[in-house]
Amino acid sequence: AAEPFRTRVLSVPGLGEGAAGRRSRARTEHGRTTGSTRPRGALTKLHLAATVQAAAPHQKARGRTGPGLVVRRDDLRQATREGREGNLVLFAVDASGSMAARQRMSAVKGAVLSLLLDAYQRRDKVGLVTFRGRDAEVALPPTSSVDAAAARLEQLPTGGRTPLSAGLLKAHDVLRVERLRDPSRRPLLVVVT
Repeated sequence: AAEPFRTRVLSVPGLGEGAAGRRSRARTEHGRTTGSTRPRGALTKLHLAATVQAAAPHQKARGRTGPGLVVRRDDLRQATREGREGNLVLFAVDASGSMAARQRMSAVKGAVLSLLLDAYQRRDKVGLVTFRGRDAEVALPPTSSVDAAAARLEQLPTGGRTPLSAGLLKAHDVLRVERLRDPSRRPLLVVVT
């Protein structure tokens, strides 16, 4: 197989709430403060500047005469924080006969191995779906073990036609099941053909 190389950063757009990681942006308990909201339920992390800003315009109406600030419950603001989350990176790899020609499969294995190493460093779960002949199969169910994924990738047989639709449907099924198991982990599908 080809040597691994540094890959482009892949991320899921938007803001998630998944498990801690290093890939996509997410709302977290820890991380940098990005704004404030009114607390729902118990106040956990007070955003002092936003609370003062919310209370300041009402001081005359609240009868404040001396120094200090009259703060009411509806003035309180909670800090919103942003960090990073891990994602589910599912690889759908074409293992048809056309991939065996001219060392294409070797190049594909090198590329997918590079993406696997990147996924490991970013604390993602990874899975592998292959499609060839008339069908697609789950070569590796989503796991945190990059070593298992790399071993499956090395043993990947090639041959037959390219059933891309079967590969995409199988990938969809895997992502649907994983979404039920872990609704907060956002998926990233990488199709290599």
